[in-house]
Amino acid sequence: MPEIAPRYWIMIIVLGFVWGGTFMLVELALRGITPFWLAAGRIGFAALLLGSVWGLRGFQLFKQNTSWPPLLVIGVFSTTVPFMLLSWGLQHTTSSFAGISMGTVPLIIVVLAHFLLPGEKMGPRRIIGTALGFVGIVVLFGGKALSGSGSQLEWLGQLACISTALCYATSSILTRRLPAIDPVGLAAMQLIIGACVIVPAAWTVEGPPPLPDATTGIWLAVLGLGPTAAANFLRVLVVRGAGPVFMSLTSYQIPVWSVLLGAVFLKEAISYTLIVALGFILSGIAISQFKNLKKMFGL
Repeated sequence: MPEIAPRYWIMIIVLGFVWGGTFMLVELALRGITPFWLAAGRIGFAALLLGSVWGLRGFQLFKQNTSWPPLLVIGVFSTTVPFMLLSWGLQHTTSSFAGISMGTVPLIIVVLAHFLLPGEKMGPRRIIGTALGFVGIVVLFGGKALSGSGSQLEWLGQLACISTALCYATSSILTRRLPAIDPVGLAAMQLIIGACVIVPAAWTVEGPPPLPDATTGIWLAVLGLGPTAAANFLRVLVVRGAGPVFMSLTSYQIPVWSVLLGAVFLKEAISYTLIVALGFILSGIAISQFKNLKKMFGL
């Protein structure tokens, strides 16, 4: 694996914190808006913002060969589908569960990268790490990690969170496989494509957009600016410059921040089973990403 520049380490630290707080912000915003329009609001706001920046740069995109079909798929699987799933799922489960679910992203990436990316084959270490991580997923679901009724809607909400992780992992792999492309243009196009899909979908499912109150509007603006526009741009820079496997190191921080912020600000319970599941998932990531961790700590 090539040497990782220090700026990419800074980027994943920032991304870990920002994305770790996203689930709490989504739960707060859902108090005043429906889930699909929440997803449409944050994607649309971010698309306008990043699209304006892209326009100031002359709308540069592909530098040599064009590759529109994969870009369209990336736009849908990096914004539209995961944002809808997450917004809907957080109606029926907690931000802590959602954050820990995102810890599965690097495990899924390791498996997909084995088949789709040269130089990212799974050896014994990655196989063991991935197996441990998926034990954590079983504990998370089977043990009812967070308090709740255990109803079908709760289970479906949790499944939606895991499916969100699958979307992010898939889009990361596809982003890495794109030809030479302007990172600002790529980040902007992902959001523009997502907005073009989510707005009619939200209108079809939930009717005309509701008028949010001032508080909900603030949460939407924060979600659109931070976790969506700025973070999406940083994610593209990291994936294109350091690779999706390295990018997956953000998942160490996301579950921890989501649990802490959910407990402090939303008064969510932190159960023993939740901690055990988190331990399995983080241990699996640590084993599968051992080389990157050695570089991180200069070992």
